[in-house]
Amino acid sequence: MIIQDVIDSLEEFSPLAYAEGFDNVGLLVGNKNTKLTGVLVTLDTLEEVVDEAIKENCNLIVSFHPIIFKGLKKITGKTYVERVVIKAIKNDIAIYSMHTALDNAWQGVNSMICDQLQLNNRSILIPQTQSIKKLTTFVPNEQADNVRKALFKAGAGNIGNYSNCSFNTEGVGTYKANENANPTLGKIGETHQEAETQISVTFAKHSQSTILQTLLKTHPYEEVAYEIVTLENNNQHIGMGMLGELENAMTEADFLKYLKTKMQASCIRHSNLRNKPIKKVAVLGGSGSFAISAAKASGADVLVTSDLKYHDFFSAENSIVLADIGHYESEQYTKNGLVAHLTKKITNFAVVLSKTNTNPVQYF
Repeated sequence: MIIQDVIDSLEEFSPLAYAEGFDNVGLLVGNKNTKLTGVLVTLDTLEEVVDEAIKENCNLIVSFHPIIFKGLKKITGKTYVERVVIKAIKNDIAIYSMHTALDNAWQGVNSMICDQLQLNNRSILIPQTQSIKKLTTFVPNEQADNVRKALFKAGAGNIGNYSNCSFNTEGVGTYKANENANPTLGKIGETHQEAETQISVTFAKHSQSTILQTLLKTHPYEEVAYEIVTLENNNQHIGMGMLGELENAMTEADFLKYLKTKMQASCIRHSNLRNKPIKKVAVLGGSGSFAISAAKASGADVLVTSDLKYHDFFSAENSIVLADIGHYESEQYTKNGLVAHLTKKITNFAVVLSKTNTNPVQYF
């Protein structure tokens, strides 16, 4: 195996196409064609983590947070970021980051929090827009079924819990081939009319390259007419945060104790309690103040997140409990989920869960 094989597996699980625009995800250090010796999975890439990778004979570090976030103008070893990059390069260790791509994934960070809290009936808290596209193409009637089936097989036509979805309209297409053409149907220099089927299918934006390759490979025409538009529809399975429900409602005090234990939090900062039971829970790993409005609008009884500022707690306005469990604490199980995924996919190489505690926040 090479490093790219691991990347392919990770991007099947969490496509980078859904990372936020501000983010820096993907292969940050190293050559994707390097032969793999082992994979170390961590939340953050620190010098100690690179040392751990060397010790474990792992030449690929899969890190949730990107070690290179802003541009590096110098690499002199002055900062911890520069020292990590230098040490990784010296030891031929590649570093790959997923960050907000995994935040937005259905089975990503927030699903892992839901697993820890044993939440049922899950849905996305803030669905991502502009992540669904629509392809429309025009195919001779006799070949329409073959092209349609090929597009379905490539991943087009999936809507929620339904597959093989398309809309089809029959009509007449016209074209005239010039002297340089090699028309499948019709003659050079003559306007040709052909009974065609207009096929429209939706697809996830990360699969656009595959969908187009399939279309061009299976379509009978020399020049394929098609159009792709981006839809504003919410994506039911891609987005920030997640909603779920406890099996049984809890008092606020019992839930906070439960939350503290399940998420191994040293402490929980929270807004005023409402003296109402907790049943519907919103979660968002990492900094989640931007999700407060969405959590309130969803009818959640509590929002579990981190990095809330003083004035953020006022915005609870007695309509929700805001629970800040800490940034590291909210994302710590991410690496366990990634190890579980990679272990199933990669059986002949070591996939190591980092033992380094990278939490920079200490409590007295």
